[in-house]
Amino acid sequence: MNFKTLLLFWFFAISVPLFAQQQSSDSAYVRDHYTKIEHLIPMRDGVKLFTAIYIPKDQRNAYPFLINRTPYTVSPYGEQEYKKSLGNFPEMMRRGYIFVYQDVRGKWMSEGNFEDVRPQQTDYSSKQNVDESTDIYDTIDWLIKNIKNNNGNAGLYGISYPGFYATASLVNSHPALKAVSPQAPVTDWFIGDDFHHGGALFLMDAFRFMSTFGVPRPQPITPDKGPKGFQFPIKDQYQFYLQEGSVKNLKDKYFADSIKFWNDLFAHPDYDNFWQSRVVTKHLHEVKPAVMVVGGFFDAEDAYGALHTYKAIEKQNQKNKNILVMGPWFHGGWVRGDGSSFGDISFNNKTSITYQQSLELPFFEYYLKGKGEFSPPEATIFLTGSNEWKNFTAWPPRDVTTRNLYLHPNGQLSFEKVQRTDSWDEYISDPSKPVPFQDGVWDTRSREYMIDDQRFAAKRPDVMTYQTAVLTDNITVTGPVIANLIVTTTGTDADYIVKLIDVFPEDTPNPEPNPNQTLMGGYQMLVRGEILRGKYRNSFSHPEPFVPGEITKVNYELPDIGHTFKKGHRIMIQIQHSWFPLADRNPQKFMNIYEAGPADFQKATHRIFHDVYNSSYITLPVLAD
Repeated sequence: MNFKTLLLFWFFAISVPLFAQQQSSDSAYVRDHYTKIEHLIPMRDGVKLFTAIYIPKDQRNAYPFLINRTPYTVSPYGEQEYKKSLGNFPEMMRRGYIFVYQDVRGKWMSEGNFEDVRPQQTDYSSKQNVDESTDIYDTIDWLIKNIKNNNGNAGLYGISYPGFYATASLVNSHPALKAVSPQAPVTDWFIGDDFHHGGALFLMDAFRFMSTFGVPRPQPITPDKGPKGFQFPIKDQYQFYLQEGSVKNLKDKYFADSIKFWNDLFAHPDYDNFWQSRVVTKHLHEVKPAVMVVGGFFDAEDAYGALHTYKAIEKQNQKNKNILVMGPWFHGGWVRGDGSSFGDISFNNKTSITYQQSLELPFFEYYLKGKGEFSPPEATIFLTGSNEWKNFTAWPPRDVTTRNLYLHPNGQLSFEKVQRTDSWDEYISDPSKPVPFQDGVWDTRSREYMIDDQRFAAKRPDVMTYQTAVLTDNITVTGPVIANLIVTTTGTDADYIVKLIDVFPEDTPNPEPNPNQTLMGGYQMLVRGEILRGKYRNSFSHPEPFVPGEITKVNYELPDIGHTFKKGHRIMIQIQHSWFPLADRNPQKFMNIYEAGPADFQKATHRIFHDVYNSSYITLPVLAD
């Protein structure tokens, strides 16, 4: 056994028992310090929602409610069965709150019918006109009136889907609701969250998730009676989805009409009222509770949601206290680890611990209990690359300079515009050989693809790669990145995937220990990647075909970043037309892709132009020194 193996063995030998001991300690704390009760809380329309309530045994103080509403079950069920920990992280339960967990309408042990990202009502004249905002209002009202020893205040938090329910609580909020933290909230399922990005179906997530989550529930059930996970006949996900041939084939073969969400996908291929009515952010006017929106720059599900929820509240409210926290995290990583690294990249900071102790805990302590002080900056952002926390008075920051990175011939990239009059790259995209979203073979969609090494893609002839010379100064980019492409295609539709990459110097040392034998010299770290289905280049609601061979502008926004490209590194751009099977394949033919059969998928020849008259470039918001 060599030294590295011995060190790794020692680490796991020590850390695993310590982790188990911590879990045991947390579980004992819940039982020793909280009493659990369960109630079916009535809503205004008569539907009752199953709610588990954990009340502090120490009744010397009055406590606020801290609520989490979820479609993922409040288990364990039964008043003698306790959660192993309470709150978003263990320190919260040690501070003392009345913790409330609720199965949302139509899920698990709650009554009623479930609807995905339930649309917001605009007419409340009838008690039958309910939505997630009315359900949380009625829940808080019942809690205040029926649970003894509460201090009259309530807070709400949630990650991902529960983050959506946190956002919805801000609409026509209950007067007792004082603090809300939407974290990676589901916000727009067509443009940027979860199951669509840029109008393209995120195939792996939509299929696997909805194969269980979307199964109908005719009556209240506990998880032991719920649907089981889909068993893939081929473990290699790339091969499985490629062999099935099309999204239509997948539905016909495995779901038929049994999964409502998949039926909705096929019925609403464009950004129509079905999708638009589910965007809760447009209803965030006159927000009264204090809000702390939290997200991860490397969140594979809902980075879009966090950023756009914060921006919507800022735009539509003048006096509300609304702050943003963005860190180097995967989905929920701010409470699911210490945040010191992700994938192959180390941050030299326990970013999650800093967040928990300095932001989330003080936020709820201050607004729900009146304890301590809480005067955070408008935006607290962790910059990767330089690996540092930075405070901003606005997000995106105001003190940025817009700089264009121009694509050049021979794979070059420069802040100087091309001077040639006839310059383009030409290549073929073949849907039968799509570009994989990540290197290797995988049986599920990893979360690390958001930050992973892109050298595998740079080797493909259907991925156009451009990079700068070695940087002579640090360049810090803060805010959204804009792709401005001028292209032609021989097809009538195409997907465009643009990736912004940090290329490490060749002398970058490998990590110690290095169990995966990662080569950091020349590492191509994905900082941001995003897709646009080309037919939506002018409107997500009204798709347009490409005219074969006609020069066309394709401009779109990539989600915000906070990253420093350090002196000695390079900036790289990769452009490709498939990201499989993360996103479904585009047949490169203008049509309803949900109706495409295997025969519809065709090769296309693409050009990306980079000359003085037709300049393709990436716009970066560069932070002032």
